[in-house]
Amino acid sequence: MGFDLVINYVEVSNAKSGRVKLLLTGPSGLVGRALRQSLISRTSLALCCAYRILPVAEPLSLLDVAVGNIENITDWSALLTDVDVVLHTAAIAHVQGAITKQLQYEFDAVNTVATLTLARQAADAGVKRFIFLSTIKVLGDSTSGSAFNSDTKPAPIDEYACSKWRAEQGLLALAAETGMEVVIIRPVLVYGPGVKANFLNMMRWLHKGVPLPFGAIYNQRSLVALDNLVDLLVTCIDHPAAANQTFLVSDGEDLSTTELLSRMAKALGKSPRLLPLPCWILEWGAKLLGKQALAQRLCGSLQVDITKTCKLLGWRPSVGVDTALMQAAMHFLSQQHDEYG
Repeated sequence: MGFDLVINYVEVSNAKSGRVKLLLTGPSGLVGRALRQSLISRTSLALCCAYRILPVAEPLSLLDVAVGNIENITDWSALLTDVDVVLHTAAIAHVQGAITKQLQYEFDAVNTVATLTLARQAADAGVKRFIFLSTIKVLGDSTSGSAFNSDTKPAPIDEYACSKWRAEQGLLALAAETGMEVVIIRPVLVYGPGVKANFLNMMRWLHKGVPLPFGAIYNQRSLVALDNLVDLLVTCIDHPAAANQTFLVSDGEDLSTTELLSRMAKALGKSPRLLPLPCWILEWGAKLLGKQALAQRLCGSLQVDITKTCKLLGWRPSVGVDTALMQAAMHFLSQQHDEYG
């Protein structure tokens, strides 16, 4: 199936031997790459990477290996030797547009089956904690009146969200059976340096000064800066209160689409050209074009309550929205400079 998988070994202090081994999957992705950089920057850490195919553009060490595809038959036993914590971010990501039967199969094969294969072998190897990066979409695509919280009943809509929900259920069952601790993280939309998809398109439009009909949208959406998500994931590596818990994560400040565009434009050093079209016109036009899902993301609300995350872990978002938007903007502008000179 050709899915990229990177496995990293990280050693950090522990009370028993002075070192704990951590296995991180998926550091070639947006979140995983930032996690890898955060862990490498710690002088007490030793890092090893195992790639599906060894990259030619990144510095490698003798500990870096190619492991092939992530599948239900993948044998992780040698890689799990003496590992205490698995941090699993590798996945087939949510995509825009039509979901084909092949993509449905891939969601299930990688996000559900391969995840549970790794978790089962981790439990058999004596791994103490398994941290799983899930998605807020497990709870649904929108909120109305009240935010999603730790007690919200799951209601996944698309196959991507369903594949993550099935993985969550399997992990919790495995935890009850084996005693391996499971931690589930459900992030909202992640943004930061290197972000892709709609967020990248938004920056491109604003940078070019394209007039956008989004000047009168008064929804509320929760976002999470890449640095804040990484900080929470690192916190969950050894926090005793994280065991067998599910956490929602955001920046703690919700924005309307109009406000997000305005503040992103400021970060890019641009004046936003936002036309005040009512949402009902946008939704009507999107329906004619078969883009209802896009209209829902632009006009609808999706808010999360991170009270449990903050109280139970003593955690707070460390990076503010405007700082995080500036970080994303600086990376975007540097890429534009590299591309066009």
